Amino acid sequence: MLELHRTHRANILNHAQVEDSLDRHGWSASKLWNVANYHSREVWEDTGEIPDHGDLKDELKTHTKYKGLHSQSSQRVLEELAEAFNSWYGKRKSDSRANPPGYRKKNYYDQQGRRVHEEHPRSTVTWKQNGIRHDTKNNRVRLSKGANHKEHPKAWEYILVEYETRPGVTVENLQQVRAVYDRAKGRWELHLVCKDEVETPTAPGNETAGIDLGICNFAAVAYSTEEADLYPGNRLKQDGYYFPKEIANCDDSSGERATRLHHKWSERRTHFFHSLAKHIVERCVEKGVCRINIGKLAGIREDENGESKNWGRHGNLDLHGWAFDRFTSILTYKAKVEGIEVVEVSERDTSKTCCVCGREDDSQRVERGLYVCEECDAAFNADVNGAENIRLELNRSNSESAPSLGEDRSTGWLAQPGVYLHDLSSGFQPQAQVVDCKP
Repeated sequence: MLELHRTHRANILNHAQVEDSLDRHGWSASKLWNVANYHSREVWEDTGEIPDHGDLKDELKTHTKYKGLHSQSSQRVLEELAEAFNSWYGKRKSDSRANPPGYRKKNYYDQQGRRVHEEHPRSTVTWKQNGIRHDTKNNRVRLSKGANHKEHPKAWEYILVEYETRPGVTVENLQQVRAVYDRAKGRWELHLVCKDEVETPTAPGNETAGIDLGICNFAAVAYSTEEADLYPGNRLKQDGYYFPKEIANCDDSSGERATRLHHKWSERRTHFFHSLAKHIVERCVEKGVCRINIGKLAGIREDENGESKNWGRHGNLDLHGWAFDRFTSILTYKAKVEGIEVVEVSERDTSKTCCVCGREDDSQRVERGLYVCEECDAAFNADVNGAENIRLELNRSNSESAPSLGEDRSTGWLAQPGVYLHDLSSGFQPQAQVVDCKP
């Protein structure tokens, strides 16, 4: 059996009755975030180390702000903060401009530009299984309140939310509930995370594929059927330049407009990742792929000595604006549903080794997108060459009958891959069919 987790978005039918309680919990989540953020910064300044979520829990579990949420909800806030600090720690190695996670606050100013008052925004609140009681017959969930929000010792200990999903959706095996505030609509909505168990599907065939992740082309895919695809990251790069500039022009970096821009940027990036993963998996199904080999992230972010690579100011901005690990996770999930295995392997030397004859030479990549081998006189796309080497690593490890480096192989497909661009309305399409690639 294959275990899957699906997230269903739901409207809150009794919003007027539960809005105040959800607001209070959303504000409590922001306050706890800020308290833990302050503590983490102090630890960093004193020791040069970042506390993990376990350390934060031990330190703050008796704090009054911790009691503003159900214990598991408070733990989730601390987990998110620890993840954010770890991400910042990785970025700062190669980008001195990287800032640690900010405080969650919203400032209001008068006409003279003076700050009138400060307010905590409504953060997302997560309830795990111990804080949930699900009434499947009536589409209701009881969400446990934090100790600070229980008006009476024995009464009003939960928020009773009536929800409505889109037609045809059945919510069963509920594992997690997230209350998310939609600032554009001024309403809360629920994200219901459910566990499904389905029969493990059969792989579409016996072919293999290799994926090389990068800066200019977000993904290059090489198939054992002697075909290749390129997915330029133009859309992500455009967003990576546009949104930070717009956010920098906001009067308040934590204000409503800046928050909306951050949210829109995140949604567009998530949409790109899901669209790309879906398209690659569909192509793999068409070609009968049973395994996908994808380069480990260390090959992108670190050199041979384990130090962070410096791709230049714009390169670092592009690289760290993209969540390669998040894309790999999304791809793995979508591939698993189709019976396709995703394997991470080392990218070491894949960009400077000829996938036809095996010659290794740094100078063979003569231009950004061109790879020329002096040994076998082959010329092909550099990113596709890397993807094919990644695929061959899989074959060398798992198949005795796989083609080996050095045998007579066709190279035309390595020089002329298919190119797909992202269209906001219809996902990835052949390059000739996508006219507008602007944000």
